[in-house]
Amino acid sequence: MLRLNGNGVEVEIAPEQGAAVARYDVELTGTWRPVLRASTDSGRAGPFALASNVLAPWSNRISGGGFRFDGRFHPLVSNTPGDHPNHGNAFSSAWEVIETSATRAVLTLSSDGPGPFRYDAQLTYALEGVALRMSLDLTNRAGIALPFGGGFHPWFPRTPQTRLSFDAAGVWTETADHLPDSYLATADHPDWDFAAAPPLPARWLNNAWTGWSGTARIEWPEHGLAATVAAAAPLRTLILYSPSADADFISIEPVSHSVDAHNRSGIGVTAPQRLKPGEALTLTATIAPELL
Repeated sequence: MLRLNGNGVEVEIAPEQGAAVARYDVELTGTWRPVLRASTDSGRAGPFALASNVLAPWSNRISGGGFRFDGRFHPLVSNTPGDHPNHGNAFSSAWEVIETSATRAVLTLSSDGPGPFRYDAQLTYALEGVALRMSLDLTNRAGIALPFGGGFHPWFPRTPQTRLSFDAAGVWTETADHLPDSYLATADHPDWDFAAAPPLPARWLNNAWTGWSGTARIEWPEHGLAATVAAAAPLRTLILYSPSADADFISIEPVSHSVDAHNRSGIGVTAPQRLKPGEALTLTATIAPELL
């Protein structure tokens, strides 16, 4: 584990497990609190048992065994039994540490695959006060242009009083195999609108909001704590995942394209980023905790 330590903040990073954040705690008014869910073995193993994952060279699922781009079909193999290819391979790869200090860590990954993707990645974690800034640079090493994307997959604690607020234009419902189904404008469907910071719904959540403003705020009133997720463009899709009111987590994922956008277009679809050989994509997000 790499450890970052600042004034009232501690972060652990697991280079061998996808360069994931394993722990992120802050001390406010003399009490240590988890900003992200601590590593756990309750129902999960591997990188997704950690506190925050890195997603590249795409986010979420791609249907149809691959995608067509510039007139050519590129096959992809599922990385999860019984599921579509999901979240790329950065989250499951071992990263190399090239720089570390008390408040900053830089890690790199050079990947041949999955599918047609050949890329170099550089990931920087930096403490800014008690906030954690995450920046991911992806460079296309393939000899052809390809649709790249990615983002961050933080797992926040879910408590009975947790509230969440953000603005977005619309949301995708999902099919039984977790692909986009119907696109709903939030202005017409208040039960999918989080602008007024409603309590978290008890129903299954595994949905992508597009036209997201780039900020989301989660509050834990019983702990007197809140955190703001702020993401720079092109991270303008926000994915929420929490199975039910009994879950002890909610994932709030800023990503650069909507689910299965490699195979879709139209209203509500946010496309991946086309990178020519040698071109790069930068994805940056910050988690900033504060007292309520």
